[in-house]
Amino acid sequence: MTTILITGASSGIGARAAALLAQGGATVFGAARNARAIDGIPGVTAVPIDLTDPASIRRAVDLATERAGHVDVLINCAGYGEFGSVEETTLVDARRQLEVNVVGAVGLIQAVLPGMREARSGRIVNVSSLAGEFAAPLGGWYHASKFALEALSDSLRGEVRQYGIDVTVVQPSYVATGWHDDAMERLESVSAHGPYASMAAAMRRYFANPALARQFTTPDAVAALVAKAASTRRPRTRYRIGPGSNIAVALATILPDRAFDALTRKQFGYA
Repeated sequence: MTTILITGASSGIGARAAALLAQGGATVFGAARNARAIDGIPGVTAVPIDLTDPASIRRAVDLATERAGHVDVLINCAGYGEFGSVEETTLVDARRQLEVNVVGAVGLIQAVLPGMREARSGRIVNVSSLAGEFAAPLGGWYHASKFALEALSDSLRGEVRQYGIDVTVVQPSYVATGWHDDAMERLESVSAHGPYASMAAAMRRYFANPALARQFTTPDAVAALVAKAASTRRPRTRYRIGPGSNIAVALATILPDRAFDALTRKQFGYA
């Protein structure tokens, strides 16, 4: 039986993916700061974790290993969006963004890899974002965290292939969860009243548009893709999901930087 450790399992995509994987017969350990929220997911064992604490990361992996004997699949699904201008975001908040979205994920990878190498099999699924392919104003630190996760995934894939370990990335675009509300709250607290206030207001209007909300991907659809990335025999290196996501990445690749900047300003309604 496959043993899976998934972070961010207390809500949203992580909770749905954990439930789906458990329904499929896997032994699933769901990790989150709020571990009590995982108790109601059938077939999922709750594991408390603080991704900013190396000791907590080690304990989570040890618990899964002690109870199941091994971890076959690690899914890094936890994360949040630190929004606000680069100038106004404090370095304390910037470091926390990188600690949770990048360093904590790598800490888990480092903790599970020795067992995977010994077994000469395993899989690591990093839930990234289209934000790891291109960047927009007022999301610099969030984009930085996803760019870093993408780069680390590529490097890691080349390193561990020799041990029979796969590394794959899931890149959702906009998803209908509370993530955007939390990100807009961060934006409000950081940049709503300073020199970038008009840009912050435009971004809030953009995400409040009901027409945009209708284009959001459901968390169930993303969770199904995460489960596929974790369980399919020969996974792709990347799975992208969301209306227009492939077109957006193509435009970011082929357009000159300033042309893409102008397209982004028009999309969000910036002056």
